[in-house]
Amino acid sequence: MSLNYLYSVLRLILIFVLITLSVFVIYYLFSLTYPFIIAIFIALLINPLVNFMEKKSRLPRSFAVMFAIFLLISLISGILILLVAEIVTGTTYLAKVVPGHLNLLAMYIEDFFVNKIMPMYSQLTYLFNTLESNQQQSIIVNIQNIGEQIAFSVGNFIKKFLENIPVIFSWLPNTATVIIFSLLATFFISKDWYKFKVTLKTILPQKVRTSGQTISEELKKALLGFIRAQATLISITTTIVLIGLLILRVDYAITIALLIGLVDILPYIGTGLVFVPWIIYLAFSDSLPLAIGLGVLYLIVLIQRQVMEPKVLSESIGLDPLATLISLFIGYKLLGFLGLAAGPVALVVLRTLHSAGVYEELWNFVVGKGK
Repeated sequence: MSLNYLYSVLRLILIFVLITLSVFVIYYLFSLTYPFIIAIFIALLINPLVNFMEKKSRLPRSFAVMFAIFLLISLISGILILLVAEIVTGTTYLAKVVPGHLNLLAMYIEDFFVNKIMPMYSQLTYLFNTLESNQQQSIIVNIQNIGEQIAFSVGNFIKKFLENIPVIFSWLPNTATVIIFSLLATFFISKDWYKFKVTLKTILPQKVRTSGQTISEELKKALLGFIRAQATLISITTTIVLIGLLILRVDYAITIALLIGLVDILPYIGTGLVFVPWIIYLAFSDSLPLAIGLGVLYLIVLIQRQVMEPKVLSESIGLDPLATLISLFIGYKLLGFLGLAAGPVALVVLRTLHSAGVYEELWNFVVGKGK
């Protein structure tokens, strides 16, 4: 084995160890500093507006930052108030009509039990009595086992649900703390944005600054593209649902469409969280035509989401559609629902590193070039 080959292997191992350690260090630091990372992203978001007000209105930058944060909070609060008002209006309507539908459902279940279950039970009882005693005992034991398993599963679910209630409430103080620290950090970061840039320029070497600027610009463009893509997909889903509900003459179509668009943010589950229980309820409450119509609408929403998501993501982020589809599948297999968002982001990071020439520099280091 030549000495150069040995050095190349050692350098490759060194890179692998450094990358692994960096991943663990970044993960640990993220768990401690994520409010400030959120603040950096918010500062990136509001900086164009802050710069505009600082130049055109000649406001001090600190006042421009406070005004931009106020506008952002007002916009988010306005959207939430609008959604809550629509949901309250819709739930008020549901509170009036649901009891009647529940009565119809109870009558349907009662009729189904009397006309279907009872005769079937009589037939099963007759068949059971014709069996031998050991066969009867085997059936009884199996039924008891199934009942015990169901009881254990239900009890375990209720136990976990009750145990998680304090955990959910414990998130509230932490969430409030994170919001406060993020907003305060956003103010200071955005106010001294250009001072921080000058400080980084004096600390970092030229080569690191050039690569870092390329990576930062690409990631910023990809992040905005990803947000734009998700907003586009949710808007398309909301529009399709609204049109479908209007055609089906469903009351409070706007409220329901907004609610479905909101849950469409959830990966994989998405619109099914509303559609599936709704369709099942209608199917058992003598509203079969509406249930079929909603089933068709849900199928259309699912198909358009699966077809449009790779295309919209690839166009907004600038990735190849096939590569985007592969990243979505691999991300889902590795991380579940979270991977549907993490997959394209990881692909963007890898592509950005390639654009910045990081891979080429690492390879040159491994083979011993550019000394």
